[in-house]
Amino acid sequence: MIDALTVGLLSVAAIFILILLGFHIGVALGAASFVGVYLITGKLMVAASLLQTTAFHGVNDYIFAVVPLFVVMGLFATESGATRDLFDAAESLMRKVRGGIGVSTVLANAVFAAITGVSVASAAVFSKLAIPEMNRLGYERKFSLGIVASSALLGMLIPPSVLMIIYGVITEESIGKLFAAGVGPGLVVTAVLSAMILVSVHLNPALAGHEAQGDIPVGGRLKAVVRIWPIVALIALVLGGIYGGLFTATEAGAIGALGALVLIILRGRFTGKALLAMLLDTGQVCGSIFFLLIGAQMYSRMLTLSRLPETMTQWASGLEVPGLVILLAFIAVLLVLGCIIDSVSILLLTMPIMVPIAQNFGYDKIWFGMIAIVTVELGLLTPPFGMVVFAMKAALPDDVKIEDIFLGCAPFFVALLAALGLIIAFPEISHFLPRLLLG
Repeated sequence: MIDALTVGLLSVAAIFILILLGFHIGVALGAASFVGVYLITGKLMVAASLLQTTAFHGVNDYIFAVVPLFVVMGLFATESGATRDLFDAAESLMRKVRGGIGVSTVLANAVFAAITGVSVASAAVFSKLAIPEMNRLGYERKFSLGIVASSALLGMLIPPSVLMIIYGVITEESIGKLFAAGVGPGLVVTAVLSAMILVSVHLNPALAGHEAQGDIPVGGRLKAVVRIWPIVALIALVLGGIYGGLFTATEAGAIGALGALVLIILRGRFTGKALLAMLLDTGQVCGSIFFLLIGAQMYSRMLTLSRLPETMTQWASGLEVPGLVILLAFIAVLLVLGCIIDSVSILLLTMPIMVPIAQNFGYDKIWFGMIAIVTVELGLLTPPFGMVVFAMKAALPDDVKIEDIFLGCAPFFVALLAALGLIIAFPEISHFLPRLLLG
């Protein structure tokens, strides 16, 4: 019988090989786990039992209801026209600033992120809203593409975030605390991207084309801002209820979904066809996530049997290197993985091994989670996978080349690395709000 630790190591290699061969990450996780348990125990029935029990009990938990509820909340809010309202309000406030449309896109994405929680959705929506407006004003194409792509990452950074929910499930950490912790890093990324746009336009005014700097009457600005109050109220209700202890994250998702549905009805956008389409979209998104979660739970249980996380923790602890070196190595691994697989899969694949090691070096789980999520999100911009890039390509006209989007992302990728550096250097960015609101 093969040594359990060797099986654990081989299973990790097998998963990557299967992914590179084109297998779905959930299938790769499940297959490697099934074979791994069989090789460790020598009993086929034990491996079959793991598959059976995990498929049922792996997601048979109240907390998992938060995923479809926040997904459907985001879809309902988008259908209500909230995205257009947010963009118009931000654009009216930033009209007199050179590069204002770009900054407006970042600000609108930041608020939209508090509704949708999915970066790919932000990329698709703002590709249709912001890109045509920036084209009209003569923005340099790569610059405008980079703005939309980089600001879309806020979808997973500012709560509610699907990645934070999944990280909380993997690490058994409070989702409410993770949501609170995500606000600081999200604001830092928003500020860094906005500064990047303003500095770039200042150094090279041609990037912003012939952007008008005329003013909008006070009444027009006020009308645009007032129109977004229902969205702001919905965000305040959902997040305020969680932080104030009025309801759990799952209950907040249900209340948010109901509020977004009411908003659709009040704005006269409710139709049976649209409702069916949104529910089907929710089912497709959640079906994919839950399939991954089941595979990841099998993978986690197999790793526990192999004692690989425990052995890796002991090995890393024995290295004569500072903890920062281990942290930077983890970041490098996450960035490389971002080139080949999606964000959810990266977290499911790596966190069972990385989190125990990080804790052993004295790193807080919540702070480490923010670093991991920001790093994983950077992978959405890197070739050849780059889910945000492909989502934009699908939403834009055929004359927009995918290489133009990747090239446009490059300078913003550097800015996002700087934001990541700030989050690492100043842990209080992630800790302040959870401590203030939740203790």
